[in-house]
Amino acid sequence: MANLSVRDGKRNARSPPTENINPDIAEERENAKFDPIELTYVIDGGKEKTERRRFLESEALNDPVFDDPADIAFLTDEQRHTNSVRKSLHMVRRLQEMEITNHMESHWFRVAVHKVEEAALLLHPTMFSHAIYSQMSDEQHVKWLDAAFSFTLLGTYAQTELGHGTFLRGLETTATYDPTTQEFEIHSPTLTSMKWWPGNLGKTATHAIVAAQLYTKGSRMGVHMFMVPLRSLETHLPHPGVELGDIGPKLGYNNIDNGFLRFNHYRIPIENMCMRHSKVMPDGTYVPPPHKKISYGSMLPIRSGIVGNTGWYLSKGSTIATRYSVVRRQSELIPGTKEAKILDYQSQQLKIFPNLATAFAFIFTGREMMKHYFESLAEMDEGNYSSLPELHATSAGLKAFTSSVMASGLEELRTSCGGHGYSKASGFPELYGTAAPASTYEGENTVMFLQTARYLMKVARQAGSKDKLVGCAAYLQADLPPRCLAKRQIDFLRQDILVDAYKHRAKSVVMLAARRLGEELKKGHSQPIAWNNCHMYLVKAAMAHCHLYCVESFFDGVNTSETSQPALDALMTLCQFYAIFGISQNKGDLLQDGYMNGEQLNMLERQLIDLLAVIRPIAVTLVDAFDVPDKMLSSVLGRYDGNVYENLYEWAKSSPLNKKEVPDAYKYIGPFLRENIANSKL
Repeated sequence: MANLSVRDGKRNARSPPTENINPDIAEERENAKFDPIELTYVIDGGKEKTERRRFLESEALNDPVFDDPADIAFLTDEQRHTNSVRKSLHMVRRLQEMEITNHMESHWFRVAVHKVEEAALLLHPTMFSHAIYSQMSDEQHVKWLDAAFSFTLLGTYAQTELGHGTFLRGLETTATYDPTTQEFEIHSPTLTSMKWWPGNLGKTATHAIVAAQLYTKGSRMGVHMFMVPLRSLETHLPHPGVELGDIGPKLGYNNIDNGFLRFNHYRIPIENMCMRHSKVMPDGTYVPPPHKKISYGSMLPIRSGIVGNTGWYLSKGSTIATRYSVVRRQSELIPGTKEAKILDYQSQQLKIFPNLATAFAFIFTGREMMKHYFESLAEMDEGNYSSLPELHATSAGLKAFTSSVMASGLEELRTSCGGHGYSKASGFPELYGTAAPASTYEGENTVMFLQTARYLMKVARQAGSKDKLVGCAAYLQADLPPRCLAKRQIDFLRQDILVDAYKHRAKSVVMLAARRLGEELKKGHSQPIAWNNCHMYLVKAAMAHCHLYCVESFFDGVNTSETSQPALDALMTLCQFYAIFGISQNKGDLLQDGYMNGEQLNMLERQLIDLLAVIRPIAVTLVDAFDVPDKMLSSVLGRYDGNVYENLYEWAKSSPLNKKEVPDAYKYIGPFLRENIANSKL
């Protein structure tokens, strides 16, 4: 590898600074007995991947075309959209020039290009292209997949409607087949049937994969996917029968034109139906798919990918909060001494370290989830769909669990930075605005938990049979210890004791939900009413199941990691801390059925406090291991060099409001003051 610290005689924008480092943060980096790069290799999956990622990031961060005209906090939404599209199109050209087709490498480059923002054209290479690949036939691939890969069109994925989101069966857009012309008539029959929210739809996309209710021979066949041209490739104007627009400002994602789409009896040819798994013959005969859930395939990789992304969002938040907390000094920890670093306060550690550990946990969990997805995909390509129900349930639940925890974690990390965390200079407002939608896109989280719970209830019924359970819910049939086996505080560092506690909790709450559901049915309630009456138990069951999955994935990731012993010890400490903190937060479940007693919980929490002291000296090194360059972190508070205050001052001075010494608002202020001054003299 070339020396990445210098590029064309100038410091590489990818590399951290080596001069003028704040002494408060410099001394923190002397505490660890391992180099952060050792953990970076573990996180990335090996030294070669780290070097490749760094090279691609360097290519992006040192390309002046990718530079923003100003800090994005000071740009209007229209300027941000235009700037983001400009960068995205140049990014496509650069990826083609470098002949990069690998999904992970494209992701690394894209994140470096757009930094804290989401990519303006993200849906084209993700959901749009994947829907073509997974839902269209091989014959259709020749036309549409080639067009998507060569970017001779710009696509989006239009499923969510104004009146319906996660409830796919309730979608109202219709696709009615006309055998006389061999066309589908796409129509939005009601106000609530218009597509609402798809990214890139408002002003950018020329085509969309549209989810619509299929009607043929007078019968409704359910939701199917269709390739629908939206805009002229010559003028970019909407086609007749297509109404498009942007839905307006949002909490975040304001560089992206989330849009609305309304059809008025708009026609497309029969071959534009996605026909890999089901199809309509020219005479209108419907051929169903081999598996009723296969049409949800385009959602699975997105939900699976969200899991790992939540870890990376938390890693950025943890990096900002940790670095800031060692340069921010507040109050005297011991009277008469120097003001203490706020990270020296236990309360601050309890805000930051659980989120730091969770970031690692979710990164490992995301890796395991994607492995599960690709294994299942290979099976489905061979016609074996047996793993699909578990994959659907696992990806739905983990998407909900990780994004919910991430959203609350980012808010806790923001508040740990005090008032400065509220400033856009901190990076938190943009980070939260970009990350938080994961709680609702690709399935609202409560609904996702309930989908996981539906699978768990089915498996719970099977647990009492002679058939052996396999997969991630096999613990429901496992012979677990009836009581926690910990006798001493140190026992709570044992993997078996910690994992058994999570298995016990998950099994207990899943079986409780199954019993409550059975009781409701015995009362004479219908299945839907009984289900609705048990939502509290069902959601909790899904959450416990997903929490167990994360703990096991973290331990498995640590146990299979190859690095130095000090780095491995640090990683195991984080894993133990993550597991212990989770038990402490959910101790009521383990006390309720007597699995743990009060003394055991006292030992557990003493062990948690002891681990805080182990993590504290190496906290900065741990966040350095995430290897996020300043330019990608986009945070004055989280700067690698720790020079926060002088750069906050410089950032504030660059505000557009400071370009004029006397603001435009003075045309109101001046007369107001002069009138009041004149009146006061009367």
